[in-house]
Amino acid sequence: MNKIIDVQKQQDDRKVTIDKVGVKGVTYPIIVEDRQNEIQHTVAELDIYVELPHNHRGTHMSRFLEVLNEYHERKLVSEIENFVLEIKKRLDAASAFVNIRFPYFVEKTAPVSKIKSLLSYDCFFIASHRDEFEMEIGVKVPITTVCPCSKEISEYGAHNQRSLVTVSVKYSGYVWLEELIDIVESCASCEVYSLLKRTDEKFVTEKGYDNPKFVEDIVRDVVVELRKDERIIEFSVESENFESIHNHSAYAAVSRRKDR
Repeated sequence: MNKIIDVQKQQDDRKVTIDKVGVKGVTYPIIVEDRQNEIQHTVAELDIYVELPHNHRGTHMSRFLEVLNEYHERKLVSEIENFVLEIKKRLDAASAFVNIRFPYFVEKTAPVSKIKSLLSYDCFFIASHRDEFEMEIGVKVPITTVCPCSKEISEYGAHNQRSLVTVSVKYSGYVWLEELIDIVESCASCEVYSLLKRTDEKFVTEKGYDNPKFVEDIVRDVVVELRKDERIIEFSVESENFESIHNHSAYAAVSRRKDR
């Protein structure tokens, strides 16, 4: 049998190092740690890259999936450092990167009827390794907000909207996704539920009305809570309010390192 040529390993003389090359948008089942139920099975979308030296023509795309398949029955998120190091080793690369996006489900209890239901949150992990391992985790949390200005100037009622707050953090130790979710929901006019009966709907409507928040208030309140947590090293917070009386969104964002 004739030897198969490894085209990717051919020399390249253009002297251009590629910062990231690999596979993008890989849909794959993963296991993540769950604060309440220990583990949770979900389906993730992954981007996995390495740096390609200037003298190599290409990378070996199949090896990314080979490594991923080896983690099929493992807790990928809790072993993400090992995963990134294995990608780096298997591809013989100076640096490796992985982005993981997945829905994460949390059981919520309606405030009055106490009916339980699941609410999904879009979560993400961004990890890399060059000289050392780096990772940030994040979550997108839906909430409701009531406009303080509308409440102040109106004889009755106030306009409200659903909002999406995105929080990402770098940390030391361990931080649960649920902890970030709890922080955001505690700063909302009211949190969001999948299932509400009429008694619950009355409660959340009145709670939001009694707790009006501008988009600026949401971001600042979340920042104050993150600053209290000694585990958090760096964070970013953004809130987008999908306005109910405008054809545009209101937006605010803050990014900080604790030592700056």
